[in-house]
Amino acid sequence: MSRDLPPLNALRAFEATARLNSVSQAAEQLHVTHGAVSRQLKVLEEHLGVSLFVKEGRGLKLTDAGVRLRDASTEAFERLRDVCAEITQSSADAPFVLGCSGSLLARWFIPRLGRLNADLPDLRLHLSAGEGDLDPRRPGLDALLLFAEPPWPADMQVYELASERIGPVMSPRFAGYERLRDAPAAALCGEALLHTTSRPQAWPSWAQQHGIEPGALKHGQGFEHLYYLLEAAVAGLGVAIAPEPLVAEDVRAGRLVAPWGFTQTPAHLALWLPKRAADGRARQLAQWSRLSCCASRYSRQISYRVCTAGKPPAGPVRQRQRRLWSMGALVRSPGSPHRFRGFLLCFLRRRR
Repeated sequence: MSRDLPPLNALRAFEATARLNSVSQAAEQLHVTHGAVSRQLKVLEEHLGVSLFVKEGRGLKLTDAGVRLRDASTEAFERLRDVCAEITQSSADAPFVLGCSGSLLARWFIPRLGRLNADLPDLRLHLSAGEGDLDPRRPGLDALLLFAEPPWPADMQVYELASERIGPVMSPRFAGYERLRDAPAAALCGEALLHTTSRPQAWPSWAQQHGIEPGALKHGQGFEHLYYLLEAAVAGLGVAIAPEPLVAEDVRAGRLVAPWGFTQTPAHLALWLPKRAADGRARQLAQWSRLSCCASRYSRQISYRVCTAGKPPAGPVRQRQRRLWSMGALVRSPGSPHRFRGFLLCFLRRRR
């Protein structure tokens, strides 16, 4: 006597039909056609070698074998539903663990953390910093935020948040500041450039986009992590290269300057998570992060004179300038995450 179980789809079709006493209702609940349920019932009867239903008037009636299987399958599926619900609830109650590099965490994510907690209070985010080869498949990690280039791995769900833009930055305290601030990009060929071992391709990539032979650049002090590199630049130790979002606040505050601007690279700031672990919370976080990236991008369009004047520009100015000034005021005012989000959504709709 074979102890092999029938196909699961056949058992599901039987359990729903027996519980609802209707093939049509079972098909509706299972989101399949009436014919699909009928075929699965036939497969099950052929596997067991007995009839499970007999016709009674315009409906169906369970045979003795059908009653026995109904009682067993109802109990088994109910237990499965309970366990699945418990697992889902346990997962929903657990913190959402987000991994990212220390530099991205310190310079981009933490300054936005208050607004994130206000906008998504149920997220229960736990941040895990790391450096080097961050792996989104690492146990205990729900998602990973990082700068990376496509193509994306087939087993990953990747939300692209913003294109990466990199550029050289230096402090006004740097000894070569006066000499370099109005010089062409080629002037950096004579400098001992600060660099990081975690992103050795950054300077060569930037040089090629500016028509400079990468071999003409001279590397000076190296740092293991990007965070230390940027701290060295702020301290006036030399010229560093960095993604725009990680230095935007320093440039806005005057701690760093970017005389040669920022250049787009093939990379993106992206949120990675395994497809098998796709989570609605990850989608929420991705949408919020995209919105935050948009806010940062548009706030950088506001001139520093307008941002620091404390009042909207006077005289004949374009309507868009006034909207940008209003956005700047919201960006700068603490404790207004919901007003800011609503304003930004309205602003982006108007631009479409």
